Amino acid sequence: MNPIALLLLAFAMSTDAFAAAIGKGATLKKPGLTEAFRIGLIFGSIEAIAPLAGWLIGKSASGYVDAWDHWIAFSLLATLGLYMIYEGTRLDEGGGEQETQKSLLRICLTAFSTSIDAMAVGVSLALIDINIWIAAALIGLATTLMVTIGIMLGHAIGLIIGHRAEIFGGLTLIAVGTWILYGHL
Repeated sequence: MNPIALLLLAFAMSTDAFAAAIGKGATLKKPGLTEAFRIGLIFGSIEAIAPLAGWLIGKSASGYVDAWDHWIAFSLLATLGLYMIYEGTRLDEGGGEQETQKSLLRICLTAFSTSIDAMAVGVSLALIDINIWIAAALIGLATTLMVTIGIMLGHAIGLIIGHRAEIFGGLTLIAVGTWILYGHL
């Protein structure tokens, strides 16, 4: 695979994480660049590990992963999205305020949900002559960058839409999950 194609693949793998990060950023009260970068690193690390795991799976069970990856991603993202919508409606009822920080578990679950397609790509990469370590590193770096930007952009959107940011974030996650599912059907 030529270097330009590999770089494009890396950024393509990070687009769903970018969309999810916009939703996450919209719900954060005051994410500084350090917080956005921390979340970006979590997403990027998980996104870099996913193609490595997929590559290993590709050596043995590629048909199973290809058949179910989109359903797993959709289910996880839809569940997280519905939970965020529920939390957003509770904010309306209770007059609460935006979260100042997301829990590590929720960040990791969202990152895992958006990285399932990278695992499937790893399965595909097992079938061609490519250095999986370079591919995984580029995917992780692109995701870190895109998520950091997405968090900051999402925060700006959250300032505009106010306390409904959690609902916006949930709808974004459901849309990303639906997009992944639709792209594989």
